[in-house]
Amino acid sequence: MTQPVSPPRDSTGKVPSAAETPAWRAVLFRADVRTLSLFGVLAVLILIGGLTKPDQFLDTRNLQLVLTQASVIGVVTVGMTFVIISGGIDLSVGAIVALASVWATTVATQEYGFAGILFTAVLVGLGCGLVNGVLIAYGGMVPFIATLAMLASARGLALQITDGRTQIVTIDSVLDLGERDSYVLGIPPLVLVFAAVTVVGWLVLNRTTFGRRSVAVGGNAEAARLAGIDVRRQRLYLYLLSGLCCGIAAFLLIVLAGSGQNTNGNLYELDAIAAAIIGGTLLTGGRGTIVGSVLGVLIFTTITNIFALNNLQTDVQQIAKGAIIVAAVLVQRRTASTT
Repeated sequence: MTQPVSPPRDSTGKVPSAAETPAWRAVLFRADVRTLSLFGVLAVLILIGGLTKPDQFLDTRNLQLVLTQASVIGVVTVGMTFVIISGGIDLSVGAIVALASVWATTVATQEYGFAGILFTAVLVGLGCGLVNGVLIAYGGMVPFIATLAMLASARGLALQITDGRTQIVTIDSVLDLGERDSYVLGIPPLVLVFAAVTVVGWLVLNRTTFGRRSVAVGGNAEAARLAGIDVRRQRLYLYLLSGLCCGIAAFLLIVLAGSGQNTNGNLYELDAIAAAIIGGTLLTGGRGTIVGSVLGVLIFTTITNIFALNNLQTDVQQIAKGAIIVAAVLVQRRTASTT
């Protein structure tokens, strides 16, 4: 007959209480398995890139390029994560980025310099987010339909503003942000902005009542309403937040490309949703993490970079992304069924 396993004791022979449990052990117990697995996937991709193209992939400039490319879609994904956690969806983020980028690079806007471009990009993003939020929260429209309408309208307006032409940025202070001379300790400014947005997003989601209300609305909107949460106002704020992230991303894209085009942000909505999903955000709402979403962005960006360095076709890359999304959803369902 086996003896029962006694609980661990300290040097005095006493069983430590929960409050006396070492901090590092508590952190390990709280560690999210999904997040750790995403780190593992990213590590494997880095290993593959290092083995297939060691001189090119592990080059400092290439790693800086990967992070820079991840910055634009990463900022959009932070906003998308909040929306999906609340049980919504935003199909218009790519079109909003395009509209904000072309509106901010018109000749009239560029006359106001750096501040004019940044202010216009953010203002356009907030304006589009406000329209989405009002239609969904107070107009009673389904998020899919409202944001789909915004997608079509924003793309059309962006095309009308540019007349199909590329608008070149002539403001040196904007263009200089994309130059290597502006790097801080080898880190591009765009990456620093992405990191700042990520940190703020994590703090808002995990350390504020706004984050808790967003999760509550996504988990059960009726229960949240009965608990005293203004569900409609919360949804309005969330789409404003998504629009703000799109405006910031549009400015980063202007710096990166040095121009504004009506084709900017193409399929950003799909990339942002996919990154959030593989990061652990439930499409039904009520659960999600900023860290997981950011890791999802880095995974997709790294895959794209590896495929480009190995001269693999785009269709194979899309198939690989699709397989990752399917696998992530299956893991989500399996995890949900066991909890």
